[in-house]
Formats: sequence, C-alpha cells, structure tokens
Amino acid sequence: MKYLWSIAPFQREVAKDWAQRLNIPPLLAQCLLNRGVQQPGVAHDFLQPRLKHLADPFLIPNMSAAVDRLFQAREKREPLVIFGDYDVDGVTSTALLLEVFKCLGWTATSYLPHRLEEGYGLSRDGVENCLRKHPVTLLLAVDCGSTALDTITWLKERGVDVVVLDHHQVSHPLPPAVAVVNPQIRKHSQLPESTQARNDMSPAAQFSELCSVGLAFKLAHALVKRARESHLAGAEDFDLRPLLDLVALGTIADIVPLTGENRILVSAGLTWLGTTRRLGLTALKQLAQCPAVMGVRDVAYQLAPRLNASGRLETAEDSLRLILATALPEALGLAESLDRHNRDRQDIERRILEEALVSILARFDPAKDFVIVVGQESWHLGVVGVVAARVLQRFYRPTIVVGGDGQYWRGSGRSIPGFDLAAALRQCSDLLVRHGGHAMAAGVTLYPEKLDAFRERLNQLAREALEGDQLRPPLRLDAEVALAELSLECISALDQLEPVGQANPPVQLCARGVIQQRPARRLGGGQQHVKMWVGNHNEGIETLWWGAGDSPLPSGPFDLAFTPQINEYNGRRSVQLKLIDWQDTAPGS
Repeated sequence: MKYLWSIAPFQREVAKDWAQRLNIPPLLAQCLLNRGVQQPGVAHDFLQPRLKHLADPFLIPNMSAAVDRLFQAREKREPLVIFGDYDVDGVTSTALLLEVFKCLGWTATSYLPHRLEEGYGLSRDGVENCLRKHPVTLLLAVDCGSTALDTITWLKERGVDVVVLDHHQVSHPLPPAVAVVNPQIRKHSQLPESTQARNDMSPAAQFSELCSVGLAFKLAHALVKRARESHLAGAEDFDLRPLLDLVALGTIADIVPLTGENRILVSAGLTWLGTTRRLGLTALKQLAQCPAVMGVRDVAYQLAPRLNASGRLETAEDSLRLILATALPEALGLAESLDRHNRDRQDIERRILEEALVSILARFDPAKDFVIVVGQESWHLGVVGVVAARVLQRFYRPTIVVGGDGQYWRGSGRSIPGFDLAAALRQCSDLLVRHGGHAMAAGVTLYPEKLDAFRERLNQLAREALEGDQLRPPLRLDAEVALAELSLECISALDQLEPVGQANPPVQLCARGVIQQRPARRLGGGQQHVKMWVGNHNEGIETLWWGAGDSPLPSGPFDLAFTPQINEYNGRRSVQLKLIDWQDTAPGS
C-alpha cells in the first residue's frame, strides 16, 4: 500500500459543543468541521438540505439579460436552438430546457455535436452544421461557449444572437454574447449591499460549484418566476421539482462538489430519480438493476456510464432521445442500445488500458518518470481521457494518453495536486498544435513525431515542481478512533452526511494498534478479497478488504484506515469496516 496518511486534528471542545447543540455524536460534528462547515447554523442546514434554501436565480451574473432575450423570442415566436454537449451534464441540461421551453410556450429544438467529427465545445464546424439543420437567429449554448470568442463573433456577424449557459472558465474578454450566464464571472459588487452580505453568509447562495444542469435548473426557475409575474398561461401550476431527477444525474456525473446548492439539488434529485416517471430512465434503471432507493454510486457507476457511452463512441443523440422518450417500446430499445454502447466502450477502454500498461511498464522508472505520456495511432479518441484517469489511479503520476487522428494525434490528460497541467502545457506549446484545459485536466493535439520530446519536456517540468511525497496518493482521515466507539447508533448518524461525493467524501477513520482476532479468509473468484476480524481486546469487528489480491496481510499490531458501515443480513444489523489501507504500528505507539 502506498497512501500518505493525513489525520485531521480532532477539535474536541468545538465538536463537543456542536454535539450538544445539534444533538449529534461528536464524531459527526468533527466530520462537519473537517468539511469546512464552520458554524452550527450552517451545520444544521448542511445536515438537513431543503429546496427552500436555494437562492434567487437572478443573483447569478447575467441571468436577467438571458431571461429578457428568451422572453423576447417567445413574444415574437422566434425559434431557438439549444447547442448542448455530448456528456451527461450537457445532455441532461439540454433535455431539461427542452421540456421547460415546450411547457411554457417557446419554439425550441436542440443540437448535440459529434465528439470525433466536430470536436469539443462551441466549435465552428459544430455551429455551421447546427445552423444548416436549424436556421435560427437565437442559439443557447449549454455547457460550452464561455471561451468561444471567435465562434460567437462569427455568429454575431451573421445576425445570430447567442446566450451562453456554462460553468467552465471564461475568456478575457468575454465572448460577444447577449448574455454569458456563468458563475465564474464575479459581479457581486453590482449587487445591493444587503444582498452581498446575505450571499456571503449563506453557503446555498454560492453558485460557483454548479455544473451546467444545475444552471439549467436555475434558468428554468428564473423563467418560471418571470412567467408567473407576467401571468402566462400554465406558469402558475408549473412544478420544477420533477426536473430534479435530471439535475441529480448531470451533477453527479460531472463530479462537481456536493456542497452548497449542489448538495440541496442532489439530495432532492435522488428522491425524484428513484420514482421518476421518465420512461427512458425507468428502462435504464431496470436494465442496470438499480435499487429502488437511488444513491450517488448508483448514478456514478450504473446510469452515468451508459448515458455517456454513446457520446464517447459516436453521438449523444440516443441519450437525449432516451431521456425524452414518451413511448415504452422506444424507451426500451434505446436503453438496450445504450447498454450495448457501454459494453463496447468498456471493451475498447479495457483493450487500450492493457496496451497502455504494457507500453508504460516496459520503460517506467519511478525515480525519473514523474509524468506518464503514452500514445498509439489505433487508440479511440473517445476513451483516452478515461484511460488516462485509470493510469493515474494505478501510478499516481500526471498522465496524458493520446490516439491517432489523421496527421495529428489527440488526447486527454489528468493531473495530481501540485502539478498544474494547463500551465505545463503552455511551456510545451512549441511542441503542440493545440492545447487547453485547467490544472487537473487538459487536452492536447500534436504531431506523433513530437511525442517523445513532449514526454521529456513534461517530465523535466514535473521533476522541478514535485517532491517525492507528492507522488504518493493522499489519504485524508477524519479522526483517530477506538473501535469500541463505533456503535450502530454512531455509524447511523454519519449517514446524515449523505449524499457524499466530491468535496464531501465518505467518512474515513483510523484505529491504532489493532490485531487480527481470528484467521483471515480469502473470498471471491481468484481469492481476490479478504475478510478479517480486527479489534484490540474484544472479539473483533468484521473487516472487508476488497481487491486485496496477493498483498501481504498484517501479522502483528497494525494501524487500520477504514470506512465504517452497517451490514444487514438475515434481519441482523452489525458494524462492519471497509479496509482502505493498513500499516504496521510504530514501536512504542
């Protein structure tokens, strides 16, 4: 095991005070403090997320201008096209807005670009193809467009107004759109002083972590508010809540922080997703064997990959059609098609990963290779980003994987804290045709003959920027505990942190000096998993080590890093631990 442990300092007095005020266990109070919750009142709202805590959508920069232009189109019966993106965030955003526009009297259609033929974002090729199919004078760019200065200038010159609804980094200057609705634009200084104070004090009033489907929901909320003020037919009875199933889907799939407004939207959205009336999602849930009560993992590992698969390999149109399906035969057929696409994607990804690992291991030197760059002409561009993430997970090194695309090779990179990938690519610009992205993820285009020089340059930069410990994956633990503290009641209380995910991780704890109370057992096909019973001086708590493989087992006292959970079997509930890592207990501890 190679994790670098970091145990949060236990704020005993504060945790004890919060526990009394909020009627929660001190361990839960400590976990809230670890997640940046600094006030008991905020902690109360965090533990009980409510839709009524959502902030006014018109506080988002340029929302009012966007709503004005959209209502102008409605009044003039001017058709508009939603130009979306091919990932789950883009598809769910597009579906949500199509539904709202249809119900409230707009004439709207949509266009999703082809990943391989038209590239990422609001590309010139994608826009030209879109307008040939939908000749409109108003385009709503969703999940893209914040840096599309040239494309939006070109559209403006041709009499096409653009509204951008996006959460990615913005360009300076902004594109010449009618409105760029993006929380990355800081305009709080233009708000009334009382609003600024309220906005700063309330976590629910911070929008910067919303993804595009969250912004689409905020736009829908703003449209409904304006429609009700204007007494439009159907607006008073329009219920926004059934849209939350799509918000939960896109938000979880886009791996944005599950804090602030995202926590509220996903918490409610998972409930709506569990009982969704959308035929396509119901069919997909059944095919993926999702439980009746949906959780973050069910979305992340069952629904999102299937909805993403068609966009990775071809076009995301089938995913959009599935969400909007109104006939059961169509829904079932599309769900089965997406499942086949996902199996194909898994096969392609598995093959490329195996080939990449063979290539890497043939020359990998951990003392010198601080960055991994690998490529092959036959590798599918739709999955190289996923493969890069898998390689990073295996080696914990910044990783770039590229595949063939005619005379150029294109690919994606993933990084680790401490190495700004976008900044590094700027220092390699003389070796690249194109590049872009941010600190933790980026894309590149280069000539294949430049690959070796590119790898060497990146490694030089990484060796200057990174130290040895930064190449060990961090393991952040919430607290050191005695196993005797872990009662069923205590662990049940930790469930109040749900939904867990990015920026609100599952609880991870450490117990010192434990021993195996009885012989371990190997489980599963190939004996890849291990069941142990660990404790100090008691009978031991059942502990599962998934994917242990042939790793050695502890033979003496050891420190255990784990996630606590409750096992339910034959009507009996018991404490169970999920092993994350272990290390020998230091002498004298």
